[in-house]
Amino acid sequence: MIVIYLDFDKYQYDVHSLFKAFYPEEEIMVLPGEKGSFPEKEAKITDKDEVYSYSGIEHIEKNQLKKTIYEELSGETGKKLPWGNLTGIRPTRIAMSFMEEGKNDAEVESLMKNTYFVSDEKTKLCLEIAHREKEVLKGIDYENGYSLYIGIPFCPTTCLYCSFTSYPIVSYKNMVDDYLSCLEKEIDYVAENFATKTLDTIYIGGGTPTTLEPHQLERLIGYLKDKLDMSKVKEFTVESGRPDSITREKLRAMKKMGVDRISVNPQTMNDETLKLIGRRHTVAQLVDAFNMAREEGFDNINMDIILGLPGETALEVSHTIEEIKKLSPDDLTVHSLAIKRGSKLYEVLHEKEIKGELKVPILQSINNTEEMMEIAAKGARDMGLTPYYLYRQKNISGNFENTGYAREGKAGIYNILINEEVQSIVALGAGTVTKRVYGGGRIERCDNVKDVPLYMENLQEMIDRKRKLFK
Repeated sequence: MIVIYLDFDKYQYDVHSLFKAFYPEEEIMVLPGEKGSFPEKEAKITDKDEVYSYSGIEHIEKNQLKKTIYEELSGETGKKLPWGNLTGIRPTRIAMSFMEEGKNDAEVESLMKNTYFVSDEKTKLCLEIAHREKEVLKGIDYENGYSLYIGIPFCPTTCLYCSFTSYPIVSYKNMVDDYLSCLEKEIDYVAENFATKTLDTIYIGGGTPTTLEPHQLERLIGYLKDKLDMSKVKEFTVESGRPDSITREKLRAMKKMGVDRISVNPQTMNDETLKLIGRRHTVAQLVDAFNMAREEGFDNINMDIILGLPGETALEVSHTIEEIKKLSPDDLTVHSLAIKRGSKLYEVLHEKEIKGELKVPILQSINNTEEMMEIAAKGARDMGLTPYYLYRQKNISGNFENTGYAREGKAGIYNILINEEVQSIVALGAGTVTKRVYGGGRIERCDNVKDVPLYMENLQEMIDRKRKLFK
């Protein structure tokens, strides 16, 4: 274990994240107070633990502190991190802010490299995406517009790596219609309180929205169209996600109701890995679902893949990319696996670690590499897709990033809006989070409870939370 003492109460998250980036396999503990002032016995600190102490710097500026720690740890380990000392999840926002200050590309590159130690490759990627985001969002009215997110928290099965709100549809099938009735009441709130605002994008996510039956999809989308002014909607996405939930009837229902963007997500094109992570579908089913969506007229299809899945090497990633090239999606999101404590995958690996069945620590049992990232990036560009949004996550494999690639005119507008946090997003359904974006970068949030029965029982409170937020 690595123990870090700070004689000040701020920056603890940034210090923890930076140490974790250099030592992903280690348990990191950040303690307020100088060494010797903390009851080590209670924290179970031993002489075997590595100890760092930072004192007398409570007034230091955060970036300077991170530079100091980065240089120290880089010298110790011999590592240079691709994202330098950046610990936040939205590095493109930094480049965007510099651009908004009037700085040119050369100045932004210099600041990214000298202030944050970001690599040349990631700096160029950041700038490319920042320019593309600016172009995509130029028609969005941040002040008088909003986006709508609707959460469908049901799935065919729960994937082992997933930490999102998800309930097996088999157990909750009899509850779905009542859940839709609750969504309709939340839609009524939106219709009443956002009538003077412009609805820019709609995103129905989950879970797996296509666990709904065709008539249920038509019911939900039909209610949206009846209650809200959708005349200026620039993008309407339904995250179909799991191929084993997609049927031709559902695709026809979505197309008829005006959905213009869907996801058909493989995560990997290797059947053995799909079994391991609990996807319960085959590569052949994925290919059939994708081709069916094309046949039904969908010309903006996203696919997601995950790098760093257990047991996968550059060979498996190359195979996945070559198989995806044959399908030629319009949008490809490349994720680096992030093992979250709320996921079944973490529980499975943690149990194996306790039993001594895991030969290396949890975060070493997954392996995303620079080679894998390059394979995916080159594959995307070979298909005519260019990067348009990017974000990072805690405990992300290899300290890399998640990147969205798209054809010209097919970039996911909602993806950019949710990541850059430049527009208010009203979120409906269990486990969703509504964001109100004020001028000057101020953001406030309110959430809906995750438990489906609890959400339904306390629906009016969920609506009142939003009413208070947007008062």
